[in-house]
Amino acid sequence: MKNLEVSTSDGAPKKTRTMTIQLDGRPHQVGAASTLADLVAALGHAPEAVSTAVNGEFVARHARERALAEGDAVLLFQPIVGG
Repeated sequence: MKNLEVSTSDGAPKKTRTMTIQLDGRPHQVGAASTLADLVAALGHAPEAVSTAVNGEFVARHARERALAEGDAVLLFQPIVGG
């Protein structure tokens, strides 16, 4: 994990801990305490608009509060519906 410097509302620098995950095959920085649900929201997706997998295992919507870990491989994909 590393520290990322961000500005607070008053313009003062603040350090926050981050980690690197693999998001759809590319490195992506997230906060050290991020959950899968946090990631989906931060990317601007409605929870029901995407399906998710972590390290090759499907993660249902109700289980997205799981914490992410350094190096996790996260996939977001469109759910397929129809008949």
